Amino acid sequence: MNWEGNAGCTWGESSATSDDAHISIRNLVKIFKRDESETVVLDNFTLDIRKGELITLVGPSGSGKTTILRLIAGLIEPTSGEIHIDGRPCAAPGSDRGMVFQDFALFPWRSVRKNVEFGLELAGIPKEERKERAEKYIKLAGLEKFIDSRVHELSGGMKQRVGIARALVGHPDVILMDEPFGSLDAQTRNIMQVQLLKILEKTDQTIVFVTHSVDEAVFLSDRIVVLTKRPAAIKEIIDIPWPRPRDRADREFAALRKRILTELEEENVMDY
Repeated sequence: MNWEGNAGCTWGESSATSDDAHISIRNLVKIFKRDESETVVLDNFTLDIRKGELITLVGPSGSGKTTILRLIAGLIEPTSGEIHIDGRPCAAPGSDRGMVFQDFALFPWRSVRKNVEFGLELAGIPKEERKERAEKYIKLAGLEKFIDSRVHELSGGMKQRVGIARALVGHPDVILMDEPFGSLDAQTRNIMQVQLLKILEKTDQTIVFVTHSVDEAVFLSDRIVVLTKRPAAIKEIIDIPWPRPRDRADREFAALRKRILTELEEENVMDY
């Protein structure tokens, strides 16, 4: 492996959109108010994300990683600033974005097929088309043998594959993944990372991924965005030039992992 990080590469406050940006975040501010207090989570946060890349956000707990995902998803509104996807304002939830959660967020009484079809049902997609599309992504996730199993019968890793299939089946342009493997044991987590990459080889979605695991970020990402403690700023953006699959035992992999851990420790984060 051979790499060069973009040390100190932070974005300015320009309102111009990069020509190759799929997701453009400009001067984003998010303030949460409760009673008489205010918490500034994001302050003039600016980032461009390219089409088809897997970009990972790492940073201290409470630095705003999940808040950024929820803002892109349209689940919450910014206090100020703008988010655009392919030049379109991103102000509300839409079918162009899918989300995968840490806690699976599945219906345990439903079958794998019915969970994957759920969003298509809400969108009024005809039954036969729902079935065809669901089966395609269930197969892509390696779950075809469990298509009629109830979710409560599945392992944690299999449940998360159902969640990924459900996010993909609506053909969204953007997949938002919030600690998707955080509740899994180490071995299952590593297996799921490999499975995710196999799935993504056959799709062209843009992935915004949040994790507390630096090892996971280096293994998966095209770029890693290292955040400061809140209000979140971009401390560094690191391009990962190595092809996939990556060797975790490689010295340069370990060196980059250590470098990012050092960056986080400088933000007084000791639990990575």
